[in-house]
Amino acid sequence: MFESAELGQTLTKERHKREAEKAREALLKAQDGLAASRSAAALIIGGVEGAGRTDFLNLLLEWMDPRAVQVHALSEPTDEERERPTFWRFWRRLPPRGRLSVFLGSWYTDPIVDRAFRRVGKDAFAVQLDRIAEFEAMLAREGVRLVKLWFHLSKRAQRERFERLEADKDTRWRVTRQDWRFHERYDRFRKVSEEALLRTSTGAAPWEVIEAADARWRDIAAAKRVIHGLEAAAAESARAAAPKPPLPKPKPGNLLRRLDLSRRLPEKEYEKKLEKWQGRVARLTRRLREQGRSMILVFEGPDAAGKGGAIRRVAQTLDARNYRVIATAAPDEQERGFPYLWRFWRDLPRLGRTTVYDRSWYGRVLVERLEGFCAPEDWKRAFAEINAFEAQVAEFGTVILKFWVAISPQEQLRRFRERETVAYKKYKIGADDWRNRAKWDAYEAAAVEMIERTSTPRAPWLLVEGNDKRWARVRVLKAVAAALEREL
Repeated sequence: MFESAELGQTLTKERHKREAEKAREALLKAQDGLAASRSAAALIIGGVEGAGRTDFLNLLLEWMDPRAVQVHALSEPTDEERERPTFWRFWRRLPPRGRLSVFLGSWYTDPIVDRAFRRVGKDAFAVQLDRIAEFEAMLAREGVRLVKLWFHLSKRAQRERFERLEADKDTRWRVTRQDWRFHERYDRFRKVSEEALLRTSTGAAPWEVIEAADARWRDIAAAKRVIHGLEAAAAESARAAAPKPPLPKPKPGNLLRRLDLSRRLPEKEYEKKLEKWQGRVARLTRRLREQGRSMILVFEGPDAAGKGGAIRRVAQTLDARNYRVIATAAPDEQERGFPYLWRFWRDLPRLGRTTVYDRSWYGRVLVERLEGFCAPEDWKRAFAEINAFEAQVAEFGTVILKFWVAISPQEQLRRFRERETVAYKKYKIGADDWRNRAKWDAYEAAAVEMIERTSTPRAPWLLVEGNDKRWARVRVLKAVAAALEREL
């Protein structure tokens, strides 16, 4: 696919001047259009060494309003980034709605370099490219327009450029040993890069190969692609408000209805078991930290199911310096400007740390689905996106456990009334709780579908009988201990 970028295209100074004036005006106009839209844009500038990627970026920032452009020149991961899954460093740099992010060095860099130097095999490389394509497809569906430019030079043109730069004492600093090292492997890089571009060039995120031998041609051709991408992003109209969806109905005999909610644990027995299992979890979490691994615990369930009490009993086993409890609420204004999973990627724990979620990313397939806060296509694709997210986290070595704490509607009603009458519990009950209770069957049906579609070997759901809080708390601690013993 690179032959079309070796045609010897050039621009005269006069034509370049005319084209540059038009491009500057069009870029600013497109940037204004993006700012007024509900979309974001991400520009990836890739290509061979010496092709002028930095020169073009400098020109782009001169022609655009740099205040609304976020530039990310990525090289080696920082220590903080190495302690999270690979894509964490990219998720946290995604552009908010109305803005442009430029990546000079991206999620393509390491896979291509590692494959070119044969540090990863063919199959592993294919998996990396599939993950990239999956990531970009999700971004496109979430309103992030991807503009991917690959600056190309032939092997001869690259060598001549390096030699020309080295011949001038004022520019020789621009050619590094790594540049020549990569040049020695030019043919290998070309083959690997072509495979990467072919596998990840899609209708939603196509690659544009830019002939870069002539700087004037390169800059105008690349600027036109950026203009087109920004205009396309701005043209994507905001979605109409999702209509109230029909509420799902639970199937008789589903997995939640088969739970034995009559299970009880006498208080004396509870105290003994609580001490035993908290001690075991405490020892295992210390080993987890010593091994440099992290853990994520997710708690979901009906209102008043006892999630908070179970979380507190787990937290009592942890070192307060090394864990966080995140109570997930509705996204705020900033969070709504990013793809849905952005706020959860942002808070992933570092190595040796634990994060406990009191409600989580599953809100998309529960409350957002049932209340019409997202379009049907959004929650329907969320199952696969969540599975992909959790798979990346688990592959990094993070232990993931997800608990659904179940109670009966009768027990929930009893707890609601208790909260209304006990002074120090009144803050726990509100109109939302009663409104959700009125949709008990719909929430049950949605929860069953969620559990069935997102319980995986690396991130399983554990169903906890919660009518008796003592039973539920010990059940959770035993499950955490069992999972850690398997992993460690």
